[in-house]
Amino acid sequence: MVLRASIANRTLRYYHFGISNCKVHYLVSVYISKCLIKYVLRDQCYISVQEYKDSLKSKAEQLITKGFPEKIVKLNELLETPSFCNRELSDVHQDLNVAIPDPIALNHDGPAMKKLKRENNLDKIEASGTQVMVLPSGPVPCNKPLCELIHTAKPYIRQLVEDSNLLKMWISFMIPKIEDGNNFGVSIQEDTLAEIQSVESEAAAFFDQISRYFISRGKIVSKVAKYPHIIDYRRAVQELDEKEYLSLWLVMCEVRNRYCSLHDIVIKNLEKIKRPRPSNAESLY
Repeated sequence: MVLRASIANRTLRYYHFGISNCKVHYLVSVYISKCLIKYVLRDQCYISVQEYKDSLKSKAEQLITKGFPEKIVKLNELLETPSFCNRELSDVHQDLNVAIPDPIALNHDGPAMKKLKRENNLDKIEASGTQVMVLPSGPVPCNKPLCELIHTAKPYIRQLVEDSNLLKMWISFMIPKIEDGNNFGVSIQEDTLAEIQSVESEAAAFFDQISRYFISRGKIVSKVAKYPHIIDYRRAVQELDEKEYLSLWLVMCEVRNRYCSLHDIVIKNLEKIKRPRPSNAESLY
């Protein structure tokens, strides 16, 4: 009806401007073709969006019923491996490849020392450390045991972010239109959605934690290269590596726990999430 009225208005407008019948028929046919193409494209876009929603809902339900339990079992098995279970903290220590230089013996007697002081202005030197141009023993490597653990943990963290995003969109599509009353099921959907968003944010923050570790370690290693005689800086690197190992173990436990909590809260409220409002026919009985 809307298309028919639009065509009629366009035809009357052409006649109003004194256009001949043949020209009017041609212009109207062109206008009808454009309108039909626009309606067809709009219908195709709507169908594509609806197909995307249906496929997303199917993936989310399969993820809840099958994917999450498999992930939980796999993470439990991973946490029982020697890489994470009952591992000594000293196993993650690694040599920095920064040698301690031999001390320089200075003769404080005689004119030679006075001449050396005059040439190098030793009386004005401040304790600013060693100027590092290049390390004689080569580059300082990353901590290999921790890099292996990070390489193992990152895919699980990324997968948790993706799975949380999928569940978030699934519940968002399940929320019905806003109405007065009978919104208990909708409130359950909103609470579940808030929990999923919290999990997604926490999982994304795990990546930032890993990058901060490398930045902190690099700063301390630069201190070791500048002050090679100070053993405290070398010990600080070891303490940081131990802390990161514990953090990675805790991250993997949190990933497992988040999968468990999401699976639990969705399974318990699955009926209300999928059908937040009962139909009128059901409410009569």
